[in-house]
Amino acid sequence: MSQYFDLGDKTLWNPSNGASRMFQRQVALFEGELGIPSGFGPMENDECQIDPAAFGTFVHALLEGHRRTSHAILLALSEGFIATVVLLALRAGIQVDWARLGNAPDSPLTDVQVSAVTGMSAPAEGDDWSEGLRERARELGRFMPC
Repeated sequence: MSQYFDLGDKTLWNPSNGASRMFQRQVALFEGELGIPSGFGPMENDECQIDPAAFGTFVHALLEGHRRTSHAILLALSEGFIATVVLLALRAGIQVDWARLGNAPDSPLTDVQVSAVTGMSAPAEGDDWSEGLRERARELGRFMPC
């Protein structure tokens, strides 16, 4: 069995029920962390409609939050979800301004990793920051049927 994540009449993803449930729970978690809706509607009759405007706002807020941290554990916990969202955004035709996001964050860093050995770390710079996410999204695309 599987479920559908649709944008209008276009299916962006058709995962198994288990992958869908886990993804939906992560969506709810990040909605709570960011304090904004994701644009993912309820799963009804194995179909979830996505609001493109709300989803675009969610994607950018998610990436901006990701850009402002260098905390190794937070990055490890979130990068698979973020790469999945990036792929869905690409499939939805949402334009991500990678150049703007790659610049030094406008607001203060959050949840900075501090090491007793090296001191405080900083997020990766520009293209180094975004290329890893984009590569992971491309990689996941091979395993995410539409």
